[in-house]
Amino acid sequence: MTQEAKMLLGIGVATIALVLGAAFIFGRSSQAPLATEKVDETLLVRNDSNKTGSPSAKVKLVEFGDYQCPACSVVHVPVKQLVHDYSDKILFVFRNYPLSQHQNALVAAEAAEAAGKQGKYWEMHDMLYERQQEWGESKKAMDYFTGYAKEIGLDENTFTQDVKSNKFAAKIQADQDDGDALGVNATPTFYINGQKFTDNLSYESLKKAIDAAMPK
Repeated sequence: MTQEAKMLLGIGVATIALVLGAAFIFGRSSQAPLATEKVDETLLVRNDSNKTGSPSAKVKLVEFGDYQCPACSVVHVPVKQLVHDYSDKILFVFRNYPLSQHQNALVAAEAAEAAGKQGKYWEMHDMLYERQQEWGESKKAMDYFTGYAKEIGLDENTFTQDVKSNKFAAKIQADQDDGDALGVNATPTFYINGQKFTDNLSYESLKKAIDAAMPK
């Protein structure tokens, strides 16, 4: 198979994955958008968890996600819009849950954490999802991440050293352990104020659940 054919095949596979992911997350539905039982909220947010929005918000939206997960990439679009629209009303928390079948998911999580060390976590977070098709199946994912680091103004040498040192392994593992304790078995998984979100992951469905959780 020629290099061009391999590239086209890779693009085709990635496109199919995105389509299937979108069909799954926007097509699923249930009678109740939130599970009735609340989980142990100490497992949802740690002091060092990556957070954005209002620290005093009465509504917490927590995602367990995998940067290489096609469905996570699709739902990133409405979630990013919600975080923008409700920036003064909710606290959004992202927890790392890299799946073992995704070869680049763990190093992507480390790249996001390394960017966070330089104050650019959310810039890298967005870039990883929005350019997932570039690096998702690449054997040189780190080359892409280093390029992203340069684009968002990071010190490239420090970034590369931090990722390769595995200094964020314990934090990422803690995220996974909390997810396991909560019963997370797929990505993305969302919780709103301690209740698992079970409806489809469209902007409208998430917005409706967030509005319902707002203090009356």
